Amino acid sequence: MAAVTVWIASLCRPDPGYGGWSWVRRTEGETGAAAIKGAAGGERRTNGARMSLTALIEALAALSDLPADASVTLRFLDPDLAGHLVDAHGHYATAEADAWSAARQAVAARPMLEMVPAAPSEPASGFLNAWAEFGLDTSRSRGSFKAAIPKPNLLKFPG
Repeated sequence: MAAVTVWIASLCRPDPGYGGWSWVRRTEGETGAAAIKGAAGGERRTNGARMSLTALIEALAALSDLPADASVTLRFLDPDLAGHLVDAHGHYATAEADAWSAARQAVAARPMLEMVPAAPSEPASGFLNAWAEFGLDTSRSRGSFKAAIPKPNLLKFPG
């Protein structure tokens, strides 16, 4: 069974305003470029809750090449994310019902998912925040978008 760690980050400035998200996935037991994948994106006229949920949805959707029972550890920087996903009456559920619903479905599709908060001081956090910032900046000039993080950049991921 595959073991995968996924890191996600998001931001929004101002909130509401422009937002960005990023994710990086590392498959244990694989080496080189095949072991790591990632993407970043952004939106205009969004909020922090939507960006946090978008990062989660995009990261879990990118696991479609793995069996549903693959062991996945999700490391997230948004301290409110886990609580909002399990609380049926949480702020995200009322403020962003469509994104919240999609996130709940993505989590439910992964029975072997462990969600672990990541510390902002971890080296991986700086890498992810930089790509989320790239997503935010790019959304200002291009509008909503998502793109793969280039392999040469991913090979520098400290996670």
